[in-house]
Amino acid sequence: MEDEDGRPFLDSGSVDDASRFSAVIHQLREYFDGRLRRFEIPLDLRGTAFQLRAWRALMEIPYGQTCSYSAQALAIGQPRAVRAIGLANGRNPLPIVIPCHRVVGKNGLLTGYSGGLERKRFLLDLESHSMGCSLSRSSAM
Repeated sequence: MEDEDGRPFLDSGSVDDASRFSAVIHQLREYFDGRLRRFEIPLDLRGTAFQLRAWRALMEIPYGQTCSYSAQALAIGQPRAVRAIGLANGRNPLPIVIPCHRVVGKNGLLTGYSGGLERKRFLLDLESHSMGCSLSRSSAM
């Protein structure tokens, strides 16, 4: 990612153990091969209550579809929190797994992505996106 502010902090006692990530690696390969539409891995997300609600809403946007920031804010019951949604999405610790690339501007244009707009376009093209939003207030709370 171009913006390294979102990288996790690793203390000096950290151990590099790729075996702990075998399920994630396998699912990412399947995603990029076009065979996986929803990640099924246990997540231990850490963030504010608002961020957690925003990230859960991201996981409800179906593969191949996009949603606006305002629709995401509405889905978590805070329709006026559009800017806060953008900030929460920007702090998403697991882009792709938590698909913040599926959120676009209200006019359908690509806006903001920590990995850069080229990567966002690549991911949306990979999913052969279709416009629409399937979020509902109840599904994201």
